[in-house]
Order: sequence, then C-alpha cells, then structure tokens
Amino acid sequence: MDINLYVYRNPKDVMTSHFHFSKSLVVLKDSDNMEDFMERFLDGKVVGRLWSDHIRHWYGHGHDFSILFVMYEEMKDMTSVFSVFFFFFEKELSEEDMDAVGEQATFQNMASDPQINYDYILKVVMKTQVNERIFLRKGTPADWKRHLTVEQNEKFDRIFQSKMKDFPLKFIWDLNED
Repeated sequence: MDINLYVYRNPKDVMTSHFHFSKSLVVLKDSDNMEDFMERFLDGKVVGRLWSDHIRHWYGHGHDFSILFVMYEEMKDMTSVFSVFFFFFEKELSEEDMDAVGEQATFQNMASDPQINYDYILKVVMKTQVNERIFLRKGTPADWKRHLTVEQNEKFDRIFQSKMKDFPLKFIWDLNED
C-alpha cells in the first residue's frame, strides 16, 4: 500500500505565496496588489481553485490513500516531526540518517536544489518565461503579516471561519502560538 504525505500550511501564507508565485510566471494572471489577489483567492479564481475545497477533499480521503497530514509550520524544526514521519511510514532510521534527512529537508537546501526548485524546471526544462522572482521565495511562517492589512486579515478570518469552522486540522497563525 502506498503511503502519502500532505503538507498543509496556514492559508494566509498559502495566499501570500500564491500571490508572489503568480507574479513570477508570465502566463498566470497576476495582481498588482494583495487586495485584488485576495478576492480572487477567496473566490477560488486562481490556479488550484479554492484552497478550502482542496484540503477538505484530501482530508476526506485521508484513510483511502493513507495520507499523513503534517503542518508546514511544525516542520520548521524537522527533528520535532521525525518520530511521527517514521512511525507513519513504518521506517526506522539511525540518528545519523535522521540528521542527514533533516539537513536535506531544510528550506535553504530545497531552494538551492534544481530538482526541487521549480525556477530551474520552468526556465530551463519547460522554457517558460519567468520573471526574476524565485519559486521558493522565503518559506517563512507568518509572512502574511507583512502583506495583509488589518482589514484584509479580519475579512480573511471571517471567511475562513465560515468555511472551515468544523474542520478538524489545527492551523498555526503565528509561530509564537502554543
């Protein structure tokens, strides 16, 4: 049986990353400002459609496809999630191997790996016109705070609560949360 990993992220950071990603690909309709993009994101009028539908769909099929759901924000310290990974994937690794996996899985290493960072794939392999922004931009949790106004944040919270109030997965909005 296949075992799968679904890494989910704070949806405000998903939106912020999507905003910057849409600016990097010339073929995608981008927005000059977060306000316009947020409207399209919350209405599902972006690539990937409605974020809440996507995560609900896959969560609903978690048992069918043996999916482990892991929060991106928890992965900033890979050692804290290793025991869950390896238990779920029924693997045992030595401490040395876990350290090696942890080092390979850092954002910095993934961003510099041309097999993972889509900048290389888009520009060189697919010959897609890409603006000068990088695909793996920052990976910083709670970066949305630098991009949303108080009003936008409150609007997002209202819509999120109406669509996700009964959803069982936890979300971290700030790394200072417990």
